[in-house]
Amino acid sequence: MPATPTFFDKCYEVARQIPFGRVTSYGAIATYLGAARSARMVGYAMTASHGKDVPAHRVVNRKGLLTGKHHFEGTNLMQQLLESEGLQIIDNQIQEFENIFWDPAKEL
Repeated sequence: MPATPTFFDKCYEVARQIPFGRVTSYGAIATYLGAARSARMVGYAMTASHGKDVPAHRVVNRKGLLTGKHHFEGTNLMQQLLESEGLQIIDNQIQEFENIFWDPAKEL
């Protein structure tokens, strides 16, 4: 990591701490980083994270929708990765989202 981490680097550090089988939202990461209105920038960071050992599939929108899935290779890779962690997804919506939501502001 550079001497002064970029916003994207900070997003990656938070995303790397999301536990297996849990998810967070773009907005929760932005809020944790002190940039509450920057959820879209977190989304850009997750899109740019491929190949950087970042579990970007665990970052979804505030309602538990897989809005970033079109940035993953393959037809349903994001969904497949989440399902391999035990999550149930119906119509691009994580089921029982409230129960598996990981809030970095509370957990870190």
